[in-house]
Amino acid sequence: MLIRPFLSLILTCFVTISLSAGGGMWLPLLLENLNEEEMQAMGMKISAKDIYDINNSSLKDAIVHFGGFCTGEVISNQGLVLTNHHCGFGAIQSHSTLEDNVLENGFWAKNKMEEKPNAGLFVTFIERIEDVSDQVLAGVTDELSESDRDKLISGNIDALKEGYQLNKFEEVLVKPFYDGNQYFAFVTKKYTDVRLVGTPPSSIGKYGADTDNWEWPRHTGDFSLFRIYTAPDGSPADYAPENVAMTPKKHLEISMAGVKPGDFSMIFGFPGRTDQYLSAEAMRQRTEVVNPIRIGMRDKSLAVIDSAMRANPQVKIDYASKQARIANSWKKWRGESEGVATFDGIENRSAMETEYNQRLAAKPNAKQAYGNLLPEINSIIAKREEVAKARAYVSEINYNVDLFRIASVLRGQLRVADNNGIEAFTARVPRIVNYLKNFYKGYNAEIDKRVALALLPAYYEELPEQYQSQYVRDQADFAGSQSRVIQDLFNRSYLTRGDRLINLLETNPQGAVDMIKGDMAYQFVLQLNKHNETHVVDIYNEYQQRLAPLQRQYMKGLMTMFPEKRFYPDANSTLRVSYGKFEGFEGLDGKDNHYMTYLDGVIDKYVPGDYEFDLPAKLIELHEGKDYGQYATADGKLPVCVLGSNHTTGGNSGSPALDANGRLVGLNFDRTWQSTMSDVNYDPAICRNIMVDVRYVLFLIDKLGGAPHLVEEMTLVK
Repeated sequence: MLIRPFLSLILTCFVTISLSAGGGMWLPLLLENLNEEEMQAMGMKISAKDIYDINNSSLKDAIVHFGGFCTGEVISNQGLVLTNHHCGFGAIQSHSTLEDNVLENGFWAKNKMEEKPNAGLFVTFIERIEDVSDQVLAGVTDELSESDRDKLISGNIDALKEGYQLNKFEEVLVKPFYDGNQYFAFVTKKYTDVRLVGTPPSSIGKYGADTDNWEWPRHTGDFSLFRIYTAPDGSPADYAPENVAMTPKKHLEISMAGVKPGDFSMIFGFPGRTDQYLSAEAMRQRTEVVNPIRIGMRDKSLAVIDSAMRANPQVKIDYASKQARIANSWKKWRGESEGVATFDGIENRSAMETEYNQRLAAKPNAKQAYGNLLPEINSIIAKREEVAKARAYVSEINYNVDLFRIASVLRGQLRVADNNGIEAFTARVPRIVNYLKNFYKGYNAEIDKRVALALLPAYYEELPEQYQSQYVRDQADFAGSQSRVIQDLFNRSYLTRGDRLINLLETNPQGAVDMIKGDMAYQFVLQLNKHNETHVVDIYNEYQQRLAPLQRQYMKGLMTMFPEKRFYPDANSTLRVSYGKFEGFEGLDGKDNHYMTYLDGVIDKYVPGDYEFDLPAKLIELHEGKDYGQYATADGKLPVCVLGSNHTTGGNSGSPALDANGRLVGLNFDRTWQSTMSDVNYDPAICRNIMVDVRYVLFLIDKLGGAPHLVEEMTLVK
């Protein structure tokens, strides 16, 4: 293999590292050169080619990007896919009604005819990965302006893609790595007929809910089952009754042997985003300035939603997915900020920067190339702080208030009418109506209004005046108070009356366009966001554009000045491998945390009727009778969750936890509280990922769900 100078630098950084705990998120096609030796020294018994091979089936052929936001894995030769309960939550929720509450009761298809289709859900396989840096960076020089560089790279990528011969449902994605110092192409194949096969009740799949989220010990059975269907000839196809269960290239074997502390562990999936190479100043701004704003806004939103869900069973169904989505980031940001503060993340990064400057001082040529980068980066970060704060406030309002979200969606659709005429808009009406029907299915204007009443005062009271829309301020003045204008927005807007809006769109598209444009809430959101885009977002993005080339050069400088250190590319939703050990940790209180939990701990937390800690009666009966079947340990316990020192982040939800033989032993779903800082400050000594033990998954399918036929189609290795 031809190794260019930048890849050669990566290899140089790697070979000087002692063989200890893993760490990092590694591209699977580079494992043979970069990681195989270390992984095998840590206990791995397979080869890098067993993990990634384009000529033969390998583990990568069993890994899917689930819905574009999670990971899943194929676990049978009939296309059965395992992922997290929270990854399948939207699909599960869509099939739930008060009469047939799949969320609350669970669901297990007795045969393939009972498996439930899910419009819009898809899974994506990676066919192959290629280093395309030479093609993408052809003609790029340091003398080019950033805009000219971007145009050249964009043109090179377009030309590169044209060279691929693709079938229907195939695509080529080209992604930057190491802040744009290297590029890889991913050839993908998408399957769009994905059906719900089974899910435990939410009392198991979401056991512990918000209280236990990001915590340890954990006792959540966070899994669900889907199946990929294809056309009769095996090719990808949209849903059709005649479609057949997929015959995959590879499916994972499942180990029933369990794991013990110190055993090799590997996570294979699609981590979303990390920022491991931020400057200390950027880390401070993120964890001490921006995160507290986001956290505070979601505190208020969740207080409203949680109260409403506890008071009304239908609201509990309608808002379950939204509440989980809002709460997940809320708690993650809290843990990230507290983790960085507790473990001196900013101070440690500052110490590294001091050493970086000292090394530069000893090498005049390097100092000339890289010496001004950190001061310039930190200067821009300081200048952007006020707009970063304003951006955080407004983005949280837009994210949490559904009225604002739907107004923004409609704004994008109305641009079609403005730019291309009413005929073009009318042609899009069926898609718009379908989206609105799904949106309004669980919409509650009264709850949404209470969320707005909780959040919008921050816009008036926390943002400096130059970041506030004059129109928005005037509306409050005309109404007489902030709360009155918010009441008026909801009481007078068609956007809170989905049935009327949908009917008008279907019967009179031009009238709908005119009505929306004149709608009070639409205009309020439009003017707020137009001002925000011009005076906040555009300015913030300008700072980001100025930072991009500096960060790219800084990344190169770090790798040049620290040849003995390990560097891996930040996560960017591409297929990665991380590896470490199954192991516990010492908590902030000095307490040793065992690496595994058991069903006994689930029962200990049980609170009848509680929103977070209720349990099905059958699970209690199975526990009382110790009816665990083949899924118990040698000493008669039923494992539930297990810890590992793998580097994970959002997107790794649903990733398979693999043992030294590449067999499935668990399902990744979370991190411990102190580990949420790992997106910016990963430390393998303290960061832990949380997995459901696969034996608990199988027990729940078989014994609780009464679906042993699903276990029978899997390949179990004893």
